[in-house]
Amino acid sequence: MKKLVVLSGAGMSQESGLKTFRDMGGLWEQYDVTEVASPEAWSRNTELVLRFYNERRKHLWEAKPNSGHIGIAKLENDFDVSIITQNVDDLHEQAGSSKVLHLHGELRKVRSTIDPELIYTLDNWDLKIGDLCEKGSQLRPHIVWFGEAVPAIQQAIPIVQDAEILVVIGTSLAVYPAAELVNYVRKGIPIFVVDPSKPSLYSENVIFIQEKAGTGVQILKEELKKIN
Repeated sequence: MKKLVVLSGAGMSQESGLKTFRDMGGLWEQYDVTEVASPEAWSRNTELVLRFYNERRKHLWEAKPNSGHIGIAKLENDFDVSIITQNVDDLHEQAGSSKVLHLHGELRKVRSTIDPELIYTLDNWDLKIGDLCEKGSQLRPHIVWFGEAVPAIQQAIPIVQDAEILVVIGTSLAVYPAAELVNYVRKGIPIFVVDPSKPSLYSENVIFIQEKAGTGVQILKEELKKIN
Protein backbone atom coordinates (compact mmCIF):
# COMPACT_ATOMS: atom_id res chain seq x y z
CA MET A 1 0.00 0.00 0.00
CA LYS A 2 1.13 3.54 -0.72
CA LYS A 3 2.45 5.58 2.20
CA LEU A 4 0.03 8.43 2.88
CA VAL A 5 1.06 11.04 5.44
CA VAL A 6 -1.44 13.43 7.01
CA LEU A 7 -0.37 16.72 8.60
CA SER A 8 -3.33 17.86 10.70
CA GLY A 9 -3.97 21.06 12.62
CA ALA A 10 -6.61 22.77 14.73
CA GLY A 11 -9.19 22.91 11.92
CA MET A 12 -9.30 19.11 12.02
CA SER A 13 -10.98 19.14 15.43
CA GLN A 14 -13.01 22.32 15.10
CA GLU A 15 -16.12 20.43 14.01
CA SER A 16 -15.87 18.35 17.18
CA GLY A 17 -16.44 21.53 19.19
CA LEU A 18 -12.85 22.06 20.31
CA LYS A 19 -11.93 25.72 20.17
CA THR A 20 -8.69 26.83 18.56
CA PHE A 21 -6.56 29.65 19.94
CA ARG A 22 -7.77 31.62 16.92
CA ASP A 23 -11.40 30.96 17.93
CA MET A 24 -10.60 32.46 21.32
CA GLY A 25 -9.29 35.59 19.65
CA GLY A 26 -5.96 34.85 21.30
CA LEU A 27 -7.60 35.23 24.69
CA TRP A 28 -8.85 32.91 27.41
CA GLU A 29 -11.09 34.76 29.83
CA GLN A 30 -9.05 37.98 30.10
CA TYR A 31 -5.67 36.30 29.63
CA ASP A 32 -3.52 36.16 26.52
CA VAL A 33 -3.15 32.46 25.69
CA THR A 34 0.63 32.84 25.57
CA GLU A 35 0.42 33.91 29.21
CA VAL A 36 -1.13 30.59 30.23
CA ALA A 37 0.83 28.33 27.88
CA SER A 38 4.47 29.03 28.62
CA PRO A 39 7.14 27.98 31.13
CA GLU A 40 7.13 31.55 32.49
CA ALA A 41 3.39 31.34 33.15
CA TRP A 42 3.87 28.01 34.93
CA SER A 43 6.49 29.54 37.22
CA ARG A 44 4.47 32.69 37.80
CA ASN A 45 0.99 31.26 38.34
CA THR A 46 0.86 27.45 38.35
CA GLU A 47 -2.76 27.34 39.48
CA LEU A 48 -3.90 29.52 36.57
CA VAL A 49 -2.10 27.32 34.03
CA LEU A 50 -3.61 24.18 35.56
CA ARG A 51 -7.07 25.74 35.38
CA PHE A 52 -6.59 26.63 31.72
CA TYR A 53 -5.61 23.06 30.79
CA ASN A 54 -8.26 21.52 33.02
CA GLU A 55 -10.86 23.47 31.05
CA ARG A 56 -9.36 22.33 27.73
CA ARG A 57 -9.24 18.74 29.02
CA LYS A 58 -12.84 18.85 30.22
CA HIS A 59 -13.96 19.89 26.73
CA LEU A 60 -11.96 17.01 25.25
CA TRP A 61 -13.63 14.53 27.63
CA GLU A 62 -16.97 15.60 26.15
CA ALA A 63 -15.85 15.71 22.49
CA LYS A 64 -16.23 13.00 19.86
CA PRO A 65 -14.39 12.44 16.58
CA ASN A 66 -16.06 14.15 13.63
CA SER A 67 -16.58 12.73 10.16
CA GLY A 68 -13.17 14.08 9.11
CA HIS A 69 -11.36 12.05 11.79
CA ILE A 70 -13.41 8.98 10.92
CA GLY A 71 -12.78 9.41 7.19
CA ILE A 72 -9.01 9.66 7.74
CA ALA A 73 -9.08 6.53 9.91
CA LYS A 74 -10.90 4.61 7.16
CA LEU A 75 -8.15 5.47 4.68
CA GLU A 76 -6.12 2.76 6.43
CA ASN A 77 -8.18 0.25 4.42
CA ASP A 78 -6.38 1.39 1.26
CA PHE A 79 -3.21 3.18 2.38
CA ASP A 80 -0.37 2.93 4.88
CA VAL A 81 -1.44 6.03 6.82
CA SER A 82 0.72 8.00 9.25
CA ILE A 83 -0.64 11.10 10.97
CA ILE A 84 1.52 13.94 12.23
CA THR A 85 -0.69 16.28 14.20
CA GLN A 86 -0.24 19.67 15.80
CA ASN A 87 -3.33 18.90 17.90
CA VAL A 88 -3.10 17.84 21.52
CA ASP A 89 -6.44 16.00 21.50
CA ASP A 90 -6.70 12.27 20.85
CA LEU A 91 -9.63 12.36 18.43
CA HIS A 92 -7.59 10.74 15.64
CA GLU A 93 -6.96 7.77 17.94
CA GLN A 94 -10.58 7.68 19.08
CA ALA A 95 -11.64 7.51 15.43
CA GLY A 96 -9.43 4.47 14.90
CA SER A 97 -6.20 5.83 13.39
CA SER A 98 -3.34 3.55 14.43
CA LYS A 99 -0.21 5.66 13.75
CA VAL A 100 -0.40 9.16 15.24
CA LEU A 101 2.55 11.36 16.17
CA HIS A 102 1.72 14.38 18.36
CA LEU A 103 4.13 17.24 17.74
CA HIS A 104 2.87 19.44 20.57
CA GLY A 105 2.09 16.87 23.25
CA GLU A 106 -1.10 15.22 24.47
CA LEU A 107 -3.81 16.77 26.59
CA ARG A 108 -4.79 13.53 28.34
CA LYS A 109 -1.21 13.05 29.53
CA VAL A 110 0.85 14.75 32.24
CA ARG A 111 4.51 14.51 33.13
CA SER A 112 6.95 15.06 35.95
CA THR A 113 8.48 18.50 36.34
CA ILE A 114 11.86 17.00 37.27
CA ASP A 115 11.96 13.99 34.94
CA PRO A 116 10.35 14.52 31.50
CA GLU A 117 10.53 10.79 30.84
CA LEU A 118 7.92 10.15 33.55
CA ILE A 119 4.66 10.49 31.62
CA TYR A 120 1.25 9.45 32.89
CA THR A 121 -2.23 9.19 31.33
CA LEU A 122 -4.97 10.85 33.37
CA ASP A 123 -8.20 9.00 34.09
CA ASN A 124 -10.08 12.28 34.59
CA TRP A 125 -9.79 15.87 33.38
CA ASP A 126 -8.71 17.50 36.66
CA LEU A 127 -5.02 18.09 37.47
CA LYS A 128 -4.37 19.90 40.75
CA ILE A 129 -1.53 21.42 42.74
CA GLY A 130 -0.25 18.60 44.93
CA ASP A 131 -0.63 15.90 42.22
CA LEU A 132 2.87 14.46 42.21
CA CYS A 133 4.96 12.06 40.15
CA GLU A 134 6.58 9.01 41.74
CA LYS A 135 9.70 11.11 42.45
CA GLY A 136 7.66 13.63 44.42
CA SER A 137 7.52 16.55 41.98
CA GLN A 138 4.44 18.40 40.75
CA LEU A 139 2.88 17.04 37.57
CA ARG A 140 2.49 19.43 34.62
CA PRO A 141 0.58 19.14 31.35
CA HIS A 142 2.38 16.99 28.77
CA ILE A 143 2.23 19.88 26.31
CA VAL A 144 4.89 21.73 24.34
CA TRP A 145 4.49 25.31 25.52
CA PHE A 146 5.38 28.52 23.69
CA GLY A 147 9.15 28.88 23.88
CA GLU A 148 9.84 25.16 24.35
CA ALA A 149 11.55 22.81 21.90
CA VAL A 150 9.50 20.40 19.77
CA PRO A 151 11.46 17.14 20.11
CA ALA A 152 8.96 15.08 18.07
CA ILE A 153 9.88 17.06 14.95
CA GLN A 154 12.91 14.77 14.56
CA GLN A 155 10.59 11.76 14.36
CA ALA A 156 8.30 13.56 11.93
CA ILE A 157 10.91 14.44 9.30
CA PRO A 158 11.67 10.88 8.08
CA ILE A 159 7.95 10.08 8.03
CA VAL A 160 7.36 12.98 5.62
CA GLN A 161 10.42 12.07 3.57
CA ASP A 162 8.96 8.58 3.00
CA ALA A 163 5.52 9.87 1.98
CA GLU A 164 4.13 8.89 -1.41
CA ILE A 165 1.08 11.11 -0.86
CA LEU A 166 0.86 14.07 1.53
CA VAL A 167 -2.39 15.44 2.95
CA VAL A 168 -2.43 18.76 4.82
CA ILE A 169 -5.68 19.32 6.67
CA GLY A 170 -6.96 22.03 8.99
CA THR A 171 -3.73 23.98 9.32
CA SER A 172 -2.56 27.32 7.96
CA LEU A 173 1.04 26.06 7.90
CA ALA A 174 1.99 29.16 9.87
CA VAL A 175 3.28 27.50 13.06
CA TYR A 176 6.93 26.49 13.10
CA PRO A 177 8.64 24.09 13.15
CA ALA A 178 5.62 22.07 11.94
CA ALA A 179 5.24 24.32 8.88
CA GLU A 180 8.72 23.31 7.71
CA LEU A 181 7.72 19.68 7.31
CA VAL A 182 6.29 20.21 3.81
CA ASN A 183 9.83 21.12 2.71
CA TYR A 184 10.87 17.50 3.28
CA VAL A 185 8.40 16.04 0.76
CA ARG A 186 10.15 14.43 -2.20
CA LYS A 187 9.83 16.16 -5.56
CA GLY A 188 6.78 15.09 -7.55
CA ILE A 189 4.80 13.76 -4.60
CA PRO A 190 1.09 14.75 -4.81
CA ILE A 191 -0.04 17.10 -2.03
CA PHE A 192 -3.67 17.60 -1.05
CA VAL A 193 -4.61 20.59 1.11
CA VAL A 194 -8.00 20.46 2.87
CA ASP A 195 -8.90 23.82 4.41
CA PRO A 196 -11.65 26.44 3.89
CA SER A 197 -8.93 29.04 3.41
CA LYS A 198 -6.05 28.56 0.99
CA PRO A 199 -2.75 28.29 2.87
CA SER A 200 0.33 29.52 1.03
CA LEU A 201 1.99 26.42 -0.34
CA TYR A 202 4.33 26.78 -3.28
CA SER A 203 4.43 23.48 -5.09
CA GLU A 204 3.39 22.38 -8.56
CA ASN A 205 1.67 19.25 -7.28
CA VAL A 206 -0.83 20.81 -4.86
CA ILE A 207 -4.56 20.09 -5.09
CA PHE A 208 -6.62 22.44 -2.92
CA ILE A 209 -9.92 21.28 -1.39
CA GLN A 210 -11.42 24.42 0.15
CA GLU A 211 -13.77 22.77 2.62
CA LYS A 212 -13.94 22.05 6.33
CA ALA A 213 -12.54 18.73 7.50
CA GLY A 214 -15.76 16.70 7.43
CA THR A 215 -16.77 17.58 3.88
CA GLY A 216 -13.21 17.95 2.66
CA VAL A 217 -12.14 14.44 3.65
CA GLN A 218 -15.03 12.95 1.66
CA ILE A 219 -13.87 14.86 -1.42
CA LEU A 220 -10.29 13.82 -0.68
CA LYS A 221 -11.29 10.14 -0.73
CA GLU A 222 -12.72 10.56 -4.22
CA GLU A 223 -9.58 12.34 -5.40
CA LEU A 224 -7.36 9.62 -3.99
CA LYS A 225 -9.21 6.98 -6.01
CA LYS A 226 -7.90 8.68 -9.15
CA ILE A 227 -4.26 8.15 -8.21
CA ASN A 228 -4.34 4.90 -6.21
